[in-house]
Amino acid sequence: MNTPITIKNLHNTLRSAAFAVSTVALACLSISTTHADETCLSPYMPKIEGQEDFVYIWTLGVEGLGDEQDKMVTVDVNPKSKQYGKIINSLSVGGRNEAHHSDFTDDRQYLWAGGLDTNKIFIFDVHTDPAKPTLKKTITDFVAKSGGIVGPHSTYALPGRIVITGLSNNKDHGGRTALVEYTNDGDYIATHWMPTDSDLQGAIKTGKYADGYGYDVRVLPKSNVMLTSSFTGWTNYMMDFGKMLADPEAMKRFGNTVVQWDLHTKQPKKIFDVPGAPLEIRCAWGAGHNYCFTTTALTSKIWLLYEDKQGEWQSKEVADIGDPSKIPLPVDISIQSNDKMLWVNTFMDGKTRAFDISDPFKPKQVFEQKIGAQVNMVSSSWDGKRIYFTSSLLANWDKKGNDNEQFFKGYQWDGKKLTQKFAIDFTKEKLGRAHQMRFGAYSLYPKKAPVQAAELTSKITPES
Repeated sequence: MNTPITIKNLHNTLRSAAFAVSTVALACLSISTTHADETCLSPYMPKIEGQEDFVYIWTLGVEGLGDEQDKMVTVDVNPKSKQYGKIINSLSVGGRNEAHHSDFTDDRQYLWAGGLDTNKIFIFDVHTDPAKPTLKKTITDFVAKSGGIVGPHSTYALPGRIVITGLSNNKDHGGRTALVEYTNDGDYIATHWMPTDSDLQGAIKTGKYADGYGYDVRVLPKSNVMLTSSFTGWTNYMMDFGKMLADPEAMKRFGNTVVQWDLHTKQPKKIFDVPGAPLEIRCAWGAGHNYCFTTTALTSKIWLLYEDKQGEWQSKEVADIGDPSKIPLPVDISIQSNDKMLWVNTFMDGKTRAFDISDPFKPKQVFEQKIGAQVNMVSSSWDGKRIYFTSSLLANWDKKGNDNEQFFKGYQWDGKKLTQKFAIDFTKEKLGRAHQMRFGAYSLYPKKAPVQAAELTSKITPES
């Protein structure tokens, strides 16, 4: 049956066509240049060429520490700078919102950062002066606009828009949630609910779960694939960690699924069983590498999500992380741009591990090092030479007492060992709990790095 031509259908067709064209153009752009950017960013945004100048750290305020507010902290990470390894800016946003994840728009002009508790989204201008981000806009009606979604988590760039994963809902504060789309200007577009047993939305259920939970989102434009993972709802992530572990009912309230979506139509296609709270998703960068990785927090496994020879996507458990029986709690992961190594942080033992993923079906651990009493986020530069770490997981899940280390640390990686270059104690600096990192650079914008006095003198001093 032919579909009648309407203004709405025509608009959707044109929107999909524009999306496809921009996908190809940006994918070509990303392949044609050499970068040193984070390897977990959206393929739709421009990348940093050469050395990153800054790391922006979305930080949780702590009661009784400093101004007690969440803030965006900027650290100079260019070794050639006189301020290398130093805090150069801190912008507080008012109150404690359970600051968590952040990401750029596709034009990299703005950095969106969410709060899991208050559901506020803060939009920072990072292009006018990359060293000193400013707060452009605060979205306060996310729950109302989205139809009841709570806990804006991953913010991810698509052409001309941002897609946000939710963790919860305002009806029961459980894990049932959705994806929410906004324009780059901060205007609501649409809500795409996760498929459940009661409403599969046409998706194929490949196992026993269709829980409707959400967490992270990543895309492979060349395969027209979007993948989402799953975690837990507000009731759990705002609960004291020890109390939750001792509550049998609370421990049942974790996601066990990864969903494959049609990237262009935002329709769910397959629901995979990935038991044990699959968290971050990281996709391979190679032209012929149609696969992604995730890790499960509660079962300590690496899972491969891949396209088989028939063009169908599948899921497979491919490796253990540490001793799963001890629940090391794998959290953030970072893939190298050559698709040969995967960094995996484990929160409970404070370690980072490197896995050789040259054969994605057989990851092998090749390195291990303790970073601190606790460690959460890890960001690898595109050239693989610099690795950065932060400490905080969630305000109520971080360790107590002396083990409650809050830091931002930078390391050099030579392929065999990590060498610490600097460390900032966020508690000592009265900043709070350091969570997610994003890279910044003058090279992305018209405003260039300030000329150092020594450099200027060398340029104007005549040769002897």
